[in-house]
Amino acid sequence: MTRLTWICHGSTAANREARFPKDEPLNDKAMIATQAIAPRLRRADRVFSSPTLRARQTADALGLQAELSDALGDCDFGRWAGRSIAAIQQAEPENLTAWMARPEEAPHGGEAIAVVCTRVNAWMHERMQDGGHIVAITHAAVIRAAIINTLHAPVSSFWIADIEPLAVVHMTSNGSRWSLRVEGAAV
Repeated sequence: MTRLTWICHGSTAANREARFPKDEPLNDKAMIATQAIAPRLRRADRVFSSPTLRARQTADALGLQAELSDALGDCDFGRWAGRSIAAIQQAEPENLTAWMARPEEAPHGGEAIAVVCTRVNAWMHERMQDGGHIVAITHAAVIRAAIINTLHAPVSSFWIADIEPLAVVHMTSNGSRWSLRVEGAAV
Protein backbone atom coordinates (compact mmCIF):
# COMPACT_ATOMS: atom_id res chain seq x y z
CA MET A 1 0.00 0.00 0.00
CA THR A 2 1.11 3.55 -0.76
CA ARG A 3 0.08 6.47 1.43
CA LEU A 4 0.27 9.90 -0.17
CA THR A 5 0.07 13.09 1.88
CA TRP A 6 -0.44 16.27 -0.11
CA ILE A 7 0.58 19.52 1.58
CA CYS A 8 -0.23 22.88 0.07
CA HIS A 9 2.61 25.39 0.46
CA GLY A 10 2.36 28.09 3.11
CA SER A 11 0.86 31.51 2.56
CA THR A 12 2.48 34.15 0.34
CA ALA A 13 1.72 37.77 -0.47
CA ALA A 14 -0.13 36.57 -3.59
CA ASN A 15 -2.53 34.53 -1.43
CA ARG A 16 -3.32 37.53 0.77
CA GLU A 17 -3.63 39.94 -2.16
CA ALA A 18 -5.68 37.62 -4.43
CA ARG A 19 -3.02 37.65 -7.14
CA PHE A 20 -1.92 34.96 -9.55
CA PRO A 21 1.42 33.90 -8.04
CA LYS A 22 4.93 34.29 -9.33
CA ASP A 23 7.84 32.40 -7.80
CA GLU A 24 7.70 34.18 -4.47
CA PRO A 25 8.68 33.40 -0.89
CA LEU A 26 6.48 32.45 2.02
CA ASN A 27 5.46 35.34 4.24
CA ASP A 28 6.82 35.49 7.81
CA LYS A 29 3.63 34.18 9.41
CA ALA A 30 3.62 31.23 7.03
CA MET A 31 7.05 30.11 8.20
CA ILE A 32 5.82 29.97 11.80
CA ALA A 33 2.55 28.27 10.85
CA THR A 34 4.40 25.70 8.73
CA GLN A 35 6.78 24.84 11.55
CA ALA A 36 3.76 24.37 13.83
CA ILE A 37 2.28 21.58 11.68
CA ALA A 38 5.57 19.65 11.39
CA PRO A 39 4.93 17.50 14.50
CA ARG A 40 1.65 16.22 12.94
CA LEU A 41 3.50 14.66 10.01
CA ARG A 42 4.37 11.01 10.20
CA ARG A 43 7.63 9.62 8.94
CA ALA A 44 7.88 9.80 5.16
CA ASP A 45 9.71 7.33 2.96
CA ARG A 46 9.91 9.82 0.08
CA VAL A 47 9.27 13.53 -0.12
CA PHE A 48 8.62 15.42 -3.33
CA SER A 49 8.24 19.15 -3.82
CA SER A 50 7.32 21.56 -6.53
CA PRO A 51 10.45 23.42 -7.62
CA THR A 52 8.91 26.80 -6.70
CA LEU A 53 10.47 28.81 -3.90
CA ARG A 54 7.31 28.76 -1.76
CA ALA A 55 7.08 24.95 -1.92
CA ARG A 56 10.79 24.46 -1.21
CA GLN A 57 10.56 26.84 1.75
CA THR A 58 7.57 24.90 3.05
CA ALA A 59 9.57 21.65 2.85
CA ASP A 60 12.47 23.30 4.66
CA ALA A 61 10.20 24.69 7.39
CA LEU A 62 8.77 21.18 7.86
CA GLY A 63 12.31 19.82 8.18
CA LEU A 64 11.94 17.64 5.07
CA GLN A 65 14.51 16.95 2.36
CA ALA A 66 12.53 16.88 -0.86
CA GLU A 67 13.16 15.67 -4.40
CA LEU A 68 12.05 18.40 -6.81
CA SER A 69 9.44 17.40 -9.35
CA ASP A 70 8.32 19.61 -12.23
CA ALA A 71 5.09 17.60 -12.34
CA LEU A 72 4.17 19.13 -8.96
CA GLY A 73 4.74 22.69 -10.20
CA ASP A 74 1.94 25.22 -10.02
CA CYS A 75 -0.23 26.03 -13.00
CA ASP A 76 1.62 28.29 -15.43
CA PHE A 77 -0.48 31.46 -15.32
CA GLY A 78 1.26 33.00 -18.33
CA ARG A 79 0.89 36.76 -18.62
CA TRP A 80 -1.46 36.80 -15.59
CA ALA A 81 1.36 35.83 -13.17
CA GLY A 82 1.75 38.52 -10.54
CA ARG A 83 -1.50 40.30 -11.47
CA SER A 84 -4.54 40.48 -9.24
CA ILE A 85 -7.69 38.58 -10.09
CA ALA A 86 -9.61 41.87 -9.85
CA ALA A 87 -7.31 43.48 -12.44
CA ILE A 88 -7.75 40.52 -14.79
CA GLN A 89 -11.53 40.65 -14.29
CA GLN A 90 -11.51 44.33 -15.23
CA ALA A 91 -9.08 44.07 -18.17
CA GLU A 92 -10.00 40.66 -19.61
CA PRO A 93 -13.35 39.53 -18.19
CA GLU A 94 -14.12 37.28 -21.15
CA ASN A 95 -10.74 35.56 -20.91
CA LEU A 96 -11.04 34.98 -17.17
CA THR A 97 -14.54 33.57 -17.62
CA ALA A 98 -13.38 31.32 -20.47
CA TRP A 99 -10.44 30.01 -18.45
CA MET A 100 -12.65 29.15 -15.47
CA ALA A 101 -15.54 27.71 -17.50
CA ARG A 102 -13.60 25.80 -20.16
CA PRO A 103 -10.71 23.85 -18.60
CA GLU A 104 -9.09 23.11 -21.96
CA GLU A 105 -8.48 26.82 -22.66
CA ALA A 106 -5.51 28.97 -21.61
CA PRO A 107 -6.27 32.54 -22.73
CA HIS A 108 -3.44 33.84 -20.52
CA GLY A 109 -0.85 32.09 -22.66
CA GLY A 110 0.06 29.69 -19.88
CA GLU A 111 -1.30 26.28 -18.97
CA ALA A 112 -4.88 25.07 -19.26
CA ILE A 113 -6.49 23.44 -16.21
CA ALA A 114 -7.01 20.24 -18.22
CA VAL A 115 -3.25 20.10 -18.85
CA VAL A 116 -2.53 20.50 -15.12
CA CYS A 117 -4.92 17.61 -14.40
CA THR A 118 -3.24 15.39 -16.99
CA ARG A 119 0.23 16.21 -15.65
CA VAL A 120 -0.77 15.45 -12.05
CA ASN A 121 -2.57 12.25 -13.07
CA ALA A 122 0.61 10.98 -14.76
CA TRP A 123 2.68 11.73 -11.63
CA MET A 124 0.13 9.96 -9.41
CA HIS A 125 0.12 6.94 -11.72
CA GLU A 126 3.93 6.71 -11.41
CA ARG A 127 3.65 6.74 -7.60
CA MET A 128 0.73 4.29 -7.35
CA GLN A 129 2.84 1.22 -6.63
CA ASP A 130 5.75 2.86 -4.79
CA GLY A 131 4.67 1.61 -1.38
CA GLY A 132 5.34 3.39 1.90
CA HIS A 133 4.49 6.96 2.77
CA ILE A 134 5.03 9.75 0.24
CA VAL A 135 4.70 13.44 1.04
CA ALA A 136 4.10 15.89 -1.83
CA ILE A 137 4.50 19.61 -1.15
CA THR A 138 2.82 21.55 -3.87
CA HIS A 139 0.08 24.03 -4.83
CA ALA A 140 -3.70 24.31 -4.55
CA ALA A 141 -4.14 23.71 -8.30
CA VAL A 142 -2.14 20.48 -8.15
CA ILE A 143 -4.05 19.20 -5.12
CA ARG A 144 -7.37 20.03 -6.80
CA ALA A 145 -6.22 18.08 -9.84
CA ALA A 146 -5.24 15.13 -7.61
CA ILE A 147 -8.69 15.11 -5.99
CA ILE A 148 -10.42 15.25 -9.38
CA ASN A 149 -8.27 12.41 -10.67
CA THR A 150 -8.93 10.28 -7.59
CA LEU A 151 -12.70 10.81 -7.74
CA HIS A 152 -12.78 10.42 -11.53
CA ALA A 153 -14.70 13.71 -11.52
CA PRO A 154 -15.01 15.87 -14.61
CA VAL A 155 -12.31 18.51 -15.02
CA SER A 156 -15.10 21.10 -14.97
CA SER A 157 -15.38 20.45 -11.20
CA PHE A 158 -11.86 21.82 -10.63
CA TRP A 159 -13.04 25.02 -8.94
CA ILE A 160 -15.33 23.26 -6.44
CA ALA A 161 -12.55 22.34 -3.98
CA ASP A 162 -11.05 25.14 -1.89
CA ILE A 163 -7.47 24.38 -0.91
CA GLU A 164 -6.02 26.74 1.69
CA PRO A 165 -2.32 27.31 2.37
CA LEU A 166 -0.95 24.44 4.48
CA ALA A 167 -3.98 22.26 3.72
CA VAL A 168 -3.23 18.55 4.11
CA VAL A 169 -4.99 15.93 1.98
CA HIS A 170 -4.42 12.19 2.37
CA MET A 171 -4.75 9.46 -0.23
CA THR A 172 -3.96 5.77 -0.33
CA SER A 173 -3.30 3.40 -3.20
CA ASN A 174 -3.81 -0.35 -3.25
CA GLY A 175 -1.60 -0.52 -6.35
CA SER A 176 -4.44 -0.18 -8.83
CA ARG A 177 -6.33 2.95 -7.76
CA TRP A 178 -6.13 5.95 -5.43
CA SER A 179 -8.64 6.66 -2.65
CA LEU A 180 -9.18 9.76 -0.54
CA ARG A 181 -8.52 9.15 3.13
CA VAL A 182 -10.12 11.27 5.82
CA GLU A 183 -8.41 11.13 9.18
CA GLY A 184 -10.43 11.14 12.35
CA ALA A 185 -9.38 12.35 15.76
CA ALA A 186 -7.43 9.81 17.78
CA VAL A 187 -9.57 8.47 20.61
